[in-house]
Amino acid sequence: MRRALGVLLSRALSLLALSPLALSACAGPGGDGPYFGKVAPPEGQTLRYISGSEPESLDPQVATGQPEARIILSLFDGLTEYAPRTGEPIPALAERWDVNGDSTEFTFHLRTNARWSDGTPITADDIVYSLRRGLSPALASRNAYLAYGIENAQAYNEGAVFARERATGAFVPDPANPRIRLTLPADPEVRGEVLARLPGLADGQPDLDFVPVQPEDVGVVADDAHTVRVRMALPVPYFLGLVAHQFFRPVPRQAIETWGERWTDPAHIVTSGAFLLERWLPYNEINVVRNPGYWDEVRLDRISFYTLEDVTTMLNLYKAGEVDALYNHTVPAAWVDTIRPYKDYMDAPEASVEYLLFNVERPPMDDIRVRKAFNMAVDKVALAQYRRTAKPLSGFTPEGIFPGYPQPTGDPFDPDRARALLAEAGYAGRDGAWDPSTFPIADVALTYNTAETNRQLAEFVQAQWKQNLGLTVPLRNLEFRTFLTVRNDRDYSGLARGGWAGDYLDPFTFLELFSTPAGNNGTGWFDPRYAAMLDAANREGDPAARYARLADAEAYLLDAQPIVPLLTMATNWVKKPYVKGLFANPVTMHAWKFVYIEHDPSNWDLEDPTPR
Repeated sequence: MRRALGVLLSRALSLLALSPLALSACAGPGGDGPYFGKVAPPEGQTLRYISGSEPESLDPQVATGQPEARIILSLFDGLTEYAPRTGEPIPALAERWDVNGDSTEFTFHLRTNARWSDGTPITADDIVYSLRRGLSPALASRNAYLAYGIENAQAYNEGAVFARERATGAFVPDPANPRIRLTLPADPEVRGEVLARLPGLADGQPDLDFVPVQPEDVGVVADDAHTVRVRMALPVPYFLGLVAHQFFRPVPRQAIETWGERWTDPAHIVTSGAFLLERWLPYNEINVVRNPGYWDEVRLDRISFYTLEDVTTMLNLYKAGEVDALYNHTVPAAWVDTIRPYKDYMDAPEASVEYLLFNVERPPMDDIRVRKAFNMAVDKVALAQYRRTAKPLSGFTPEGIFPGYPQPTGDPFDPDRARALLAEAGYAGRDGAWDPSTFPIADVALTYNTAETNRQLAEFVQAQWKQNLGLTVPLRNLEFRTFLTVRNDRDYSGLARGGWAGDYLDPFTFLELFSTPAGNNGTGWFDPRYAAMLDAANREGDPAARYARLADAEAYLLDAQPIVPLLTMATNWVKKPYVKGLFANPVTMHAWKFVYIEHDPSNWDLEDPTPR
């Protein structure tokens, strides 16, 4: 049964007058039971799912947020897919793969029965085209950095050049990694500064030519129609999990070259996943239907993705039985004690963190003492208690997700030290003590994307700074798509909200955010030494030693303080017991082909529905 979002909202509005505590649970149309709200499966195999904010794009290589990723995963297959329970990589377009001994070469063997929705076979050339496109400077994908481990990927994305000996035609090897070519900035002045630091080389030597890096230089090769080989610049032991991310999911060259930026319009889009795009009503509803030409079994006939942000409305729709599941982090603090006891509450550890970013390029946040003061003036323990489902965080990687990882800790909550640091930074009265009236509060704001839980977090942090520093930091909320652009372009003053769910299960998925000044960094902080520390960690063959090196890099990041770590998150959402195959996995991404509606109550999720 299909219903427009407007119809669902009118149903929800009739419930808004009731307080959350007044909404009793029921197992069916009437009567108390173990579930939060009405439990009556929709007809047939239709899932009604609230996916979050309006998608930035349905182009896998343009979209950067979870709201669009949830929908993209229904439309496009990857070389690997997220396992429903664990989030670990499982075969998808690649039915198997080979990895060399040091994780510097991955060979993917594609299944022969995979096709685009227009009937065209999916081949190795599609994988090569898609990765080159995603890395192209013209596309300017904010997720391109995810592929920087591939040989020459970063150099191509950044418009770099190779150094080639004119006499022999041989390319100069990288002194730090002789197995790959030396790449240099295209700008002659900057290139000269780099060469001046390299033994035996100098810019302008007549025996050197500088050759632009081409897409063909990226280390992705089609050995034959169904074999793709990916060469890495350095060991990338987490790569199989990484290629499940939407950025690496192949896109249809035939549609892109025909329609350009309009290729994702419902009338033009060509997809490869378990579902086809049927309808997209902006800021309302996105409908996908089962792809009859998909290579694997698909149980659902349809998914209706509703683009909502107000959690009270979401929970009222869920309570009334108008939707079947919500996305993660959608049960607000005021509702947790009411909903947690019910069997449809999804509570499990998550590879996800909440934090704030500083714009270190603008004063006063260009001063590390100011950044440290703002960090030390937030009580993360109190914030976690307020949020009720999270744990306080002083590092940047999530706690309790990576066994054996020696996570470092950042500065503790210390308002006295915070005020002293601000005084040291020059914001003091005649007595030398911290004086809030001297601080340029007009140059500071906290920017966040519109959502009730984000507003609550911003208001809590705002109150902390008022209480502990005597400063009232203005709050600025923006629609999600606008917010992403403002934050990643550093078009904000002071601080911006950050949230990151791991793209794969390794600490590097968090730490690499700051390994490049581009992408989703959003702070303006970049230190080549930090990037080198991460590279050295990934060259380490022993897993324990690699973890130790990654922890050293994380400690270096925390000491530089481009962020305010806040919370390690839990999944914290709800789903009806008749929705099967939808689990609270730690990466909070779902392979929709495994999901279905179970109409027989004897087979419902009657016990803990979280991963086992």
